[in-house]
Amino acid sequence: MNPFNPGYYNEYDLKEAGFKSLGHNVQIAKNCTIIGVENIEIGSNVRIDGYCTIVATGSGWLQLGSHIHIGSYCLLSAGDGITMEDFSGLSQGVRIYSKTDDYSGNHLTNPTVPGKYTGVTGGTVVLSRHVIVGSGTVILPDVHVGEGTSIGALSLVTKDLKPWKVFFGNPAKQLKTRSKQLLDLEEEFMRESA
Repeated sequence: MNPFNPGYYNEYDLKEAGFKSLGHNVQIAKNCTIIGVENIEIGSNVRIDGYCTIVATGSGWLQLGSHIHIGSYCLLSAGDGITMEDFSGLSQGVRIYSKTDDYSGNHLTNPTVPGKYTGVTGGTVVLSRHVIVGSGTVILPDVHVGEGTSIGALSLVTKDLKPWKVFFGNPAKQLKTRSKQLLDLEEEFMRESA
């Protein structure tokens, strides 16, 4: 065994973990931290790379479609829900928050404090089909990223993003329109895979 490569669990290893649902050809790196597996649905052909952290405890939930890749060192904080639809993906170090503390100083912060003293706000985050998110990007709560949208590295997403556009920056701003050629490639790929 190579001590530098901990490897991946596959769907056979993961069947007993207690996921809400689990598709086929699922690979999750053995050095990931996943809390709230009972609230997590995973489609088929999904790979989650090393050192990712997924938190879907309490009323939180995560839905991953099929043909999804989550790069290493990502955080999915799914307290108010996160959906990643088919063919979406995250590059390394992406952070997605569906809940956040109030930073104004009007409330106490952190999960060790009872809710009546905090000003936590939240909302479901949805990454539609064919969304790709660049390394180091942060996505805040209550955001819907439209189909086919790409987000450049190190961006900050604080509001909904239109479909089939390219966004970049802090805050993320629209740069141009994204090609839809990948829809033809998806159709060909799915035909060949059947």
